Amino acid sequence: MCHRKPHYYHALGKVLAVGLSALLILTSCSWYNDVVLDNNGHALPCDQLPTEQEVERVLADHQDVVQRILAVNPGQVFVDVDTMTCPHQASLVISYPGHRDRVMIEEIIGNDTFFGVPFRLRNQ
Repeated sequence: MCHRKPHYYHALGKVLAVGLSALLILTSCSWYNDVVLDNNGHALPCDQLPTEQEVERVLADHQDVVQRILAVNPGQVFVDVDTMTCPHQASLVISYPGHRDRVMIEEIIGNDTFFGVPFRLRNQ
C-alpha cells in the first residue's frame, strides 16, 4: 500500500520555493550590481538628497578633486549631476570604463560621499 502526501504539500512546497527564490534575488541584487556590473551607489530616497544648488556648490568648491577623478582616464571618466531621478534634489553619477578606474576613483574620494554629496559609480 502506497502512502501519498496530501495535495497541499505540493502547493506549499511550490510557494516556499518561489518565496525563497524571491528572497535570494532581492538580497543578491546589491552583490550583482557591485560584483557583476561593477557599479556602486547610494540607495537614498529623494527626500534625503541635497538640492541641485548644494551639489553644484560642492562641485565648484572641490574642482581640484573633480579634476583628479577625471584624470583617472581622460575622456572616459565623467562626473555628472543627476537631477532626473529626483526633481529638485540631486546626487552625483561618476561613470568609468573599467574596474581599475573604479578602484582609483574610490581611492581619490576616500569616503561614502563626495564631501557630503551622495554619489553613484557606474561602469559604462
